[in-house]
Amino acid sequence: MMPLGLGEAVLVAWACMAAAMAVLWLVQLRTGDASIVDVGWAFGTGAVGVALVGTAGGGDSARRALAAAMVAVWSARLGVHLWRRVRASAREEGRYRYLREALGARAGVGLFAFFQVQAAWAVMFAMPVWAAGEATRALDWLDGFGVAVWAAGVLGESVADRQLARFRADPRRAAQACDTGLWGWSRHPNYFFEWLQWWGFVSLGAGSEYWWVTVAGVVVMYVFITRITGIPYTERQAMRSRGDAYRRYRERVPAFFPRSPRPRTTGSER
Repeated sequence: MMPLGLGEAVLVAWACMAAAMAVLWLVQLRTGDASIVDVGWAFGTGAVGVALVGTAGGGDSARRALAAAMVAVWSARLGVHLWRRVRASAREEGRYRYLREALGARAGVGLFAFFQVQAAWAVMFAMPVWAAGEATRALDWLDGFGVAVWAAGVLGESVADRQLARFRADPRRAAQACDTGLWGWSRHPNYFFEWLQWWGFVSLGAGSEYWWVTVAGVVVMYVFITRITGIPYTERQAMRSRGDAYRRYRERVPAFFPRSPRPRTTGSER
């Protein structure tokens, strides 16, 4: 079987993701919980990344296999984590409840469009994986460095997710802002380490004709996380649900890049 051209592979991947997200949209119509879109994005991005490397890749075969394995592990961990969170929660995530209320009578159409945007983003964020696999040089220290950066990102995000889950499991802390562990150094360590792990693909793709796609990937992801879909939405929901406690937390702890928190002041959230 001849490999697909990149354009054909991207088109097929987008069509499959669009169909999958349409199915998940139907699921949320029945359950009233749009949180499932995050699960679909996590698994879908990994699946698209593996598919693009396998069907449209032309670089060193060992590096293509390495890039596919990296995105598959990332996707499986994040997807399972999000799926468990959705199953354990009795309510739709606050940001989606707010979106549903804001859309009002147009919620059905609006959420369908939102799910389809996520399908397109899954393909877009999988492109750096394909580009990393296009490097033709034999595996070398740059690949080892890339794997180390990627592993640090996956591990850090996993630790941050577990710390937040433990914090939220205590009903006495429902109105508090999580500031334990990594969350005392960054208000969004999960997003920071999510972004960090994609730098691993930049290192893998060094020397590739499409190296710029891996760099563009981390730049675009940074903009999305910090300016569009990640931190802005999450912080607005946190301010609605935690009010002054989260406001004080914001004064002490940086939003994205970790650093030592400022000292607590009288009347802190604890």
